[in-house]
Amino acid sequence: MTADNPPVSRGRAVADATPVPERADAAAWLAVAAGTLGALMATLDISIVNSSLPTIQGEIGASGTEGTWIATAYLVAEIVIIPLSGWLERVLGLRTLLLLAASLFTLFSMLCGISTTLPMMIIGRIGQGFTGGALIPTAMTIIATRLPRSQQPVGNAMFGVTAISGPVIGPVIGGWLTENVSWHYAFFINLPVGAALITLLLVAIPHIKPKFGLLREADWLGIAGLALGLGGLTVVLEEGEREQWFSSSTIIWLTCVSVLGFILLFAGQYFARRPVIRLALLLDRQFGAVVMMVTMVGMVIYGTSYVIPQFLSSIAGYNSLQSGQIVLLSGVPMILMMPFTPLLMRYIDIRAAVTFGMLLLALSAFMETGLTTLSDGSTFVDSQLLRGVGTVFTIMFLNQAAIRSVPPEQAGDAAGLYNAARNLGGSFALAGIAVIQDQRMWLHMRRIEETLHANALDVQDYIAAQSQALGGQSAALRSLGNTIQIQALTMTYSDLFWILCMGILVVTPLVFFLRPLPKGAGPVTAH
Repeated sequence: MTADNPPVSRGRAVADATPVPERADAAAWLAVAAGTLGALMATLDISIVNSSLPTIQGEIGASGTEGTWIATAYLVAEIVIIPLSGWLERVLGLRTLLLLAASLFTLFSMLCGISTTLPMMIIGRIGQGFTGGALIPTAMTIIATRLPRSQQPVGNAMFGVTAISGPVIGPVIGGWLTENVSWHYAFFINLPVGAALITLLLVAIPHIKPKFGLLREADWLGIAGLALGLGGLTVVLEEGEREQWFSSSTIIWLTCVSVLGFILLFAGQYFARRPVIRLALLLDRQFGAVVMMVTMVGMVIYGTSYVIPQFLSSIAGYNSLQSGQIVLLSGVPMILMMPFTPLLMRYIDIRAAVTFGMLLLALSAFMETGLTTLSDGSTFVDSQLLRGVGTVFTIMFLNQAAIRSVPPEQAGDAAGLYNAARNLGGSFALAGIAVIQDQRMWLHMRRIEETLHANALDVQDYIAAQSQALGGQSAALRSLGNTIQIQALTMTYSDLFWILCMGILVVTPLVFFLRPLPKGAGPVTAH
């Protein structure tokens, strides 16, 4: 889940048969604390590895492009589980689902912490994504069902701050642990947090008898389709460049698996009583526009939070903690603005707010297209602060537009599809970065080399001077090769930010499909 933004909660508008008291008791607030802590743990781990990736990759023997799997695996697993969390809650009961999710999330975190190979790490991250994806939306379920309407804004603010701060402080915590203890503790930190969460769940949330009969009503075609379609597509995007695309039988088979998955997903739309994702909602003009915009916003948020630490590490020589501190800057305006978002929604037209936010996101990416080999963390300060403001205006308003686009009984399906689209954008961004980075770096290196003619006097003078300084021509040529590589990599990072900027600008006109929120309306509460 960047994630860097509060996810839309799953489920229908609250219509609880049991009257909720006007003031919540201590048990209700403990339940809210449990849900918020679970969401914090899950959102934190979306980005906790970003600033530590260079160190982790080196220790488990993964290349830079392979390392994107450590981040992508988590997001893909979340995409699959988020639409299922409401159904799993009905089958298992809220407490049982959360206890299972918290326990397994902690165990998979331990697996990541002891990983010595890339496959071992990826299995752990997939497990974290599956279980963490259930912790995030159920936090809003607790707020919607355990707090009276008058106190729900307090619960929503707690959740909003948590959901925003988790992905933002993740790189800082991960970086500090990597530099001062070990990267392994970026995962081991979940052990005490998980133990505290399980204790709160046992104390504060009542047990509900499971309804295993609902297993027969599940959209198994859609569930299988989600896993095969999105999983296969992500692997194709990640590995296609290294495997020379369709010249590889592996990529061909994975493409067939992905196509089969999407066929099963579409089949579930017709044969299942309640599809796992109701794709027909995309036919609604406003909701379809919201999904397209939030997919692109997800690409920007997750893409930049991944690329910035990589640039600072490989070009500016920053350590994990220093890179994480730069990523943290975008969270400062987010946290400061969160208490005022209900007021903003009440008085600012949604189309103006989303347009303003999208243009700020585009501007923040454009400001990073002028990178040089001398750029450092100070280059990203202004753009990161702008990105934080833009994220609040886009995500908070698109969140409300998604829920208000559909009837209350379909709010859960809309929320699941919205969350899946946001994470899917992040997954596409990380996979696309790996592909574009390989291609553009090769292109820039060849272009630079074409300008360096062996017979040119400047080149010969440079090689002669370097040979004398470094002790031989071979050392001088290696030094020149390293310089070319660094220049090409810097140009590649600039290209990535340019692509993200253009992507935001392309989808911005979709704001004209949005309908104004009801006059004086506050945030919608759904679960």
